[in-house]
Amino acid sequence: MNDSTTYGLTTGAVARRLGVSPTTLRSWDRRYGIGPAAREDGRHRRWAPEDVAMLEEMCRLTASGAPPAEAARIARTGRTGGPSAALDTPPRTRARPSQPAPGPVGEREGPADGGPRPARQPGSGNGLPLGDVRLECRGLARAAVRLDGPALDVLLRDAVADHGLVTAWEEVMAPTLHAVGRKWESSGDRYVEVEHLLSWHVSTALRQVVPAGHRSMAPVPPVLLACVPGEQHTLPLEALAAGLSERGLPTRMFGAAVPAEALDAAVRRMGPAAVVLWSQARSTANHALARHVAGSSFGVKGARTRPLMLLAGPGWAGRTPEPGTLRPGGLREALDALSRHQAGGGAASPG
Repeated sequence: MNDSTTYGLTTGAVARRLGVSPTTLRSWDRRYGIGPAAREDGRHRRWAPEDVAMLEEMCRLTASGAPPAEAARIARTGRTGGPSAALDTPPRTRARPSQPAPGPVGEREGPADGGPRPARQPGSGNGLPLGDVRLECRGLARAAVRLDGPALDVLLRDAVADHGLVTAWEEVMAPTLHAVGRKWESSGDRYVEVEHLLSWHVSTALRQVVPAGHRSMAPVPPVLLACVPGEQHTLPLEALAAGLSERGLPTRMFGAAVPAEALDAAVRRMGPAAVVLWSQARSTANHALARHVAGSSFGVKGARTRPLMLLAGPGWAGRTPEPGTLRPGGLREALDALSRHQAGGGAASPG
């Protein structure tokens, strides 16, 4: 019989199993009493199977958005065999309706009356610059920092099912992605693996969105979605593609950094009803390319048409859009504009 079976696991071994840091486990023990029932020589932590099960429950609850103190109370009750009612926690914690704060603020646990508490309440758990956001954001951030891919899949799927794609993107996915990005930029690239993992699972969740009622796509020309040359940020475009799919509207997604020549060729071959060009930063916004694509015409002689042009993303800000070009303010506005256009049969402006 090995030492881990006889004496239990060390804190480091448990941390690796759960995907949290040893410091987090020691903090949970100190703040909430989530520690081993026994200690070797009265000092060193050794975690028995029932202790590990309690920690797993703690991780599950905090990933669902439960405040750490409440999650710890429920997890401790489970270890001590308390009333079963204490364990009847819903698989995901419902959040109070709220709009995400527009700027970066600290992680906060909201009190029962809905008012904000000071930033970085003890045990907020992830160290990401979240603010007055939905509880789902906190759970998503905790799961991302733990590198818990299965939990991310469940949380993202539930967010879309509970709130719809637009709200899930604007109030859960995007705020968490922004927080991870800010943490990465301010910590010397320490959180790059967290951003990559979260981005992958968000992309997966967006691609799993299916048309409402599984209806077939509308018989109209597709919407072409592409990032301008040099632009690598595709997730906002993927959210738009998912939203159009949810509404039964066809798309063609070309993704990141599409060369100008390839974009021009695709527009002329497809004759899309609309073209959406994404630019994250002003350094990538290519207004000459946008004008060229917007001026593309196709169809039979005498009835040639042009695509509707949408300039999406913050990179296009600061200049008045060209006539016949739209610059939507967000996902919902872009979806509504494209839906109205497609409802008219996708008829583009005359060439």
